[in-house]
Amino acid sequence: MPKQRITKEMVVDAAFELAREGGMEEVLVKRIAKRIGCSVQPIYSYCHNMQGLKQEVIGRVQTFVQQYVALHLDRKELFRSTGRAYLQIAREEPHLFRIFVLHERENISSLDELYRSEADPTVAVSIAEDLQISLAQARQLHLNMLIYTMGLGAVFSVTRPGISIEEIFIQQEIAYEAFLKQIAAMPTC
Repeated sequence: MPKQRITKEMVVDAAFELAREGGMEEVLVKRIAKRIGCSVQPIYSYCHNMQGLKQEVIGRVQTFVQQYVALHLDRKELFRSTGRAYLQIAREEPHLFRIFVLHERENISSLDELYRSEADPTVAVSIAEDLQISLAQARQLHLNMLIYTMGLGAVFSVTRPGISIEEIFIQQEIAYEAFLKQIAAMPTC
């Protein structure tokens, strides 16, 4: 029987699946080799260091989350449905959600920098138009909800047997109303 050719794609796929099943701490050379059905040598030939492989897994996780959210959007309620999609993925893919939220972000020294690096700028424009508020107010509302939703999702992803999705959505809606009330009181620029 001919030897199986191990590719970098196979290594990254196996590492992603291990992370999906048990978190980034499961991404170990021996486990990847076992998953692929090979010795550790081909893994080491593609991964000069585990940090590089983990960065590739993080990139794959980010793409997965973005695609998931895009598939679960309601164009009529873009802002709310985006937040709900993040909470749904926290429930359905808790390990990937934690990797998505908790991975290190370099060159971020303010919430504004974080917002600019993580948020889709068209969402704030959409919020401003939908709610008839300034773009600055929309950005602030979006940032507040991003922070709150990621925190709520992190709690949701680590609780067992689990908080009901309905309770989480209600809490998210309460926060939205409170942030919106706060934004309405802000002076417009």
